[in-house]
Amino acid sequence: MVGRFLLLLATLLALTLPARAQDFSALARYEPERSAITQQGGQTEITLGISQPVIYRVFLLAAPYRLVVDFREVNFGTSTPQELLGGADAITNLRWGAFRPGWSRMVAELDGPVQLVSSEERTEGETEIRIKLEPVPVEKFTPRKGAADSALWDLPQPAQVSNAHRRQDGARPLVVVLDPGHGGIDPGAEDGGTREADIVLGFARQLRDQLRRAGMTVVMTRDQDVFVPLETRVTVARAAGADLFVSLHADSIAEGQASGSSIYRLSDHAEDDATRKLVARHDRDDILAGVDLDGQGDQVAHVLVDLARRETQPRSLRLSQVLAGAIKGAGLHMHKHPVQGADFSVLKSPDIPSVLIELGFLSSPADRKRLQDPDWRARMAAAITRGIESWAQSDAAEAKLLRQ
Repeated sequence: MVGRFLLLLATLLALTLPARAQDFSALARYEPERSAITQQGGQTEITLGISQPVIYRVFLLAAPYRLVVDFREVNFGTSTPQELLGGADAITNLRWGAFRPGWSRMVAELDGPVQLVSSEERTEGETEIRIKLEPVPVEKFTPRKGAADSALWDLPQPAQVSNAHRRQDGARPLVVVLDPGHGGIDPGAEDGGTREADIVLGFARQLRDQLRRAGMTVVMTRDQDVFVPLETRVTVARAAGADLFVSLHADSIAEGQASGSSIYRLSDHAEDDATRKLVARHDRDDILAGVDLDGQGDQVAHVLVDLARRETQPRSLRLSQVLAGAIKGAGLHMHKHPVQGADFSVLKSPDIPSVLIELGFLSSPADRKRLQDPDWRARMAAAITRGIESWAQSDAAEAKLLRQ
């Protein structure tokens, strides 16, 4: 009902507002001086000042408790969510940013279950969105309220592939999908004024150009600062008919020390405590971005893992080893455990050899300097390209033998 009401409201506004305010697809600007989070009488109120009306929706999610607001579209500029925090204990964390092209998202992490008391967009005079929440017992918490399922809000359906994708045998260009981690509302690790999402996107573009010069076909899961859900990244690879999936990250650790590049391939169990923490961090991206993961049960993931190990997983292992050898051979610094196993969601494709490359750790000043060094980036892109070329040649030769 709430979703239908918002759509009706948008239609009425389009008919009644002056021409200046009728373009709901235009980019609205967030105005921090007219925005606030306040708490009074047990209720928490979020006020967002924006430059013009937008279509939006509001809904709640659990595990953890979150308020999610989607906009079409708000530019938050250089304002940080922390500037708005502090007015209410009920909101423990806040993040916002681009969700996908044409859409923005705000996610407020809550200290417990709440109900949506009201949500309105005021358009008389200066435009503002006001959302009121109040705490409720767990049994009265209603997730997904207001999250209407419609083409307006939901992601497009995965592309249909007419024919089954056959394993590459060298008769055509290798199709590589590059996956720059994080993006948009999820900046990833942040250290020393550097954001992981920016670092890996810039490097992915450089690596893409290098691979294309080597004769490969390259597809990017994102080529701008937008959020892409974890499962969608794998869907992009399958729709592209990928022969290979390479996810790129540059993480940060809060405890201990770590430096150097490392290659991850799919494994039953994380091999050490640091790996388990990285798995929790990477696979929590969708939760922090307000994505509802209900229904994505462990059983399906386990089936994919089992299928992957029958043929694809040995190929992924060989790829990780060849890449590590190529990076070492280029004289580039690697982690003391250069090849590791992990249960990252983006590695769970049953039919596409997949690896995740941690280019380095932003928490390490030395790594951070390397990641921003043009010469190091060029050498790393060249080493990865050589590794992929070497793996592709041996993998194609094996494919030919299997088909005989």
